[in-house]
Amino acid sequence: MSFLKIIRWTAWTLVAVALFGVTGVILGWLQVEKFGAGRNTPVPVVSSGVPTIGGPFSLVNHRGERVTQDTFKGKATAYFFGFTHCPDVCPTTLFEMTRHLEQLGPDADRLNVVFVTVDPERDTPELLRTYLESFDPRIVGLTGTPEEVAAMAKEFRVSYRKVPTENGEYTMDHTASVVVTDAQGAFVTLIDSHEDATMALTKLKRALAD
Repeated sequence: MSFLKIIRWTAWTLVAVALFGVTGVILGWLQVEKFGAGRNTPVPVVSSGVPTIGGPFSLVNHRGERVTQDTFKGKATAYFFGFTHCPDVCPTTLFEMTRHLEQLGPDADRLNVVFVTVDPERDTPELLRTYLESFDPRIVGLTGTPEEVAAMAKEFRVSYRKVPTENGEYTMDHTASVVVTDAQGAFVTLIDSHEDATMALTKLKRALAD
């Protein structure tokens, strides 16, 4: 093969390789555009960033009246799960909520505070009514059958369990956070049992503003 033919053959080879590469890129782009990047490409997940906490329930308040989630709609609501035989966390939280209601002034009338027992075997409406006399009269107590309480606790992502003590008695371990929802019943925030009082009040005001 002459030197001139070798040069021509090499040039055509380079042109062919270049065209093949460009064609491959174009076909690959079209495949991605039409079919996606491939089966192993993660599918984007759209999230609102707000966890699902809260939901439907049906219980009895401390006045013996049947109530549901709709009873509390129209106002922001702070739900706290506890029990009347609780030695410290429950009364402390209810005293703090009483203080927050005082600090809110006229805005307190736009906030529901609900105390849900996790000990329905002992916490009857009558016992709840007596227990709540020590706190702000606007606080509502809820009880029901064990199944009804368990169903609401599940909706609000609250856990609890019976813990045997001496003399055949028992106490209750339970989630101690306050669940705060807006006027439509949608979750807004949690108030931890060890939360700074100023921060807790700020969170309640945020719920009132939503």
